[in-house]
Amino acid sequence: PRAGPVESRNEAAMSELVPEPRQKPVVPMKPMGINASLLGYIGIDTIIEQMRKKTMKTGFDFNIMVVGQSGLGKSTLVNTLFKSQVSRKSSGWNREEKIPKTVEIKAIGHVIEEGGVKMKLTVIDTPGFGDQINNENCWEPIEKYINEQYEKFLKEEVNIARKKRIPDTRVHCCLYFISPTGHSLRPLDLEFMKHLSKVVNIIPVIAKADTMTLEEKTEFKQRVRKELEVNGIEFYPQKEFDEDLEDKTENDKIRQESMPFAVVGSDKEYQVNGKRVLGRKTPWGIIEVENLNHCEFALLRDFVIRTHLQDLKEVTHNIHYETYRAKRLNDNGGLPPMAVETEENHESNL
Repeated sequence: PRAGPVESRNEAAMSELVPEPRQKPVVPMKPMGINASLLGYIGIDTIIEQMRKKTMKTGFDFNIMVVGQSGLGKSTLVNTLFKSQVSRKSSGWNREEKIPKTVEIKAIGHVIEEGGVKMKLTVIDTPGFGDQINNENCWEPIEKYINEQYEKFLKEEVNIARKKRIPDTRVHCCLYFISPTGHSLRPLDLEFMKHLSKVVNIIPVIAKADTMTLEEKTEFKQRVRKELEVNGIEFYPQKEFDEDLEDKTENDKIRQESMPFAVVGSDKEYQVNGKRVLGRKTPWGIIEVENLNHCEFALLRDFVIRTHLQDLKEVTHNIHYETYRAKRLNDNGGLPPMAVETEENHESNL
């Protein structure tokens, strides 16, 4: 009679040893789905830190171009964006000095450091753009300059003994300044953006937005967006380059609400309610540049520097430069353009 419980215990022990049939996983196993708790910590996530250290050592390039008529505060705005004197202001024309008859291209380089990260910033200014009586084709020298930078990069890339790190002079971003007329875009604005949006990331901005009332500003922004749409002009961020739903949602909001950014730039500081602020002094008060109730400068800065800077660089490399490269190779019968080393070329490279 005592055997009963022993047998039942043995049976219980046996049943513990017999493996239960494994249930099929509901979700198919992914290669990355290794049981981390079983193997312990591997350290894959440290790659982010490794990349950060490498970037901090080498620094990175960012090249920004400003285009628009003189007097729209282009230099001031760029100085405000980077909180330093990165763009030289021309203090009006002297009597002896003539307005440039053609568009000039002036590139000024700087190294800006923040939190241990170095940025090699180049500001490309285009004095003379839109300042003539006849501004026909005045976008051509700008397009030529942008393409020259792609060509320079391409020639470096196809060299047999190429540099480990090719100097990047390609224009990553073009801020196009629209005059705050409150009416509509000028033919020159449409012509420029139509031609240049195919080769560079254009971000349209309404300059000196403090000259318009809030109603005028809202109405003008809507009108500009409509005119760009009607004329088939794509500005950055382009719809077809949205990589996923998160990007699309974020970029749609920018395209439908923020663009074109109505901005005010200033490198002067004022005391407001015990705080130092960047602003413009007027007889009726101080316009605070970084106050969203006053203007959209903070939105533009966050967009260009804090959220989309890396994307501006990637779109330049993967889309605009790639389009140029494919065209050049196609025109050349599939052969890379050879950098023929003549004495003249050699001297210019020195």
